[in-house]
Amino acid sequence: MKNIVLASNNAGKVREFNALLSDLGRTVVPQREFNLGSVEETGLSFVENAIIKARYACQHTGLPALADDSGIEVDALNGAPGIYSARFAGADANDTQNCELLLEKLGNTPAAQRTARFQCVLVYMQHENDATPLICQGSWEGQILTAPQGENGFGYDPVFYVPEFDCSAAELTGEQKNQLSHRGKALRLLHEALSSSV
Repeated sequence: MKNIVLASNNAGKVREFNALLSDLGRTVVPQREFNLGSVEETGLSFVENAIIKARYACQHTGLPALADDSGIEVDALNGAPGIYSARFAGADANDTQNCELLLEKLGNTPAAQRTARFQCVLVYMQHENDATPLICQGSWEGQILTAPQGENGFGYDPVFYVPEFDCSAAELTGEQKNQLSHRGKALRLLHEALSSSV
């Protein structure tokens, strides 16, 4: 099995990536296993931040790296929190605090105006000087609920309504989520690209 370092320590992401890439003989390992801290995300877009993170992980491990920059865009908030999704309620905010702030900002916004989408950009770099990284993007349309529902998933899943299943993303099974999600879509594109390069 070939190791790919994931420029993240998010256990949920590590599980999702390994579930979708294991058949390619690749194991996704979180950067903390290399005593690697986070790099500052100074980009102004998902793709810029993903490239910054992937390059940093390659530089410090000497391994191929995979970075994901993702977030939720809420139309009523002009696309916020967007690239700031993970730190929406502050640099040290947790998922619950981020969700609470989002619900607070939306207040009594009617359901029809609570449209939102998850975005995911994946960048795969073979080495730190890789001038042609693989870039895969996926999005997932839905709405923001008025209160959290469900115990599965992570991030904004409890407040993200999934019309196809009439439930929140946190009420889906892992398999259902992988089929529908922004990350699942981006990962399938990555899987396709890596399969053709093996």
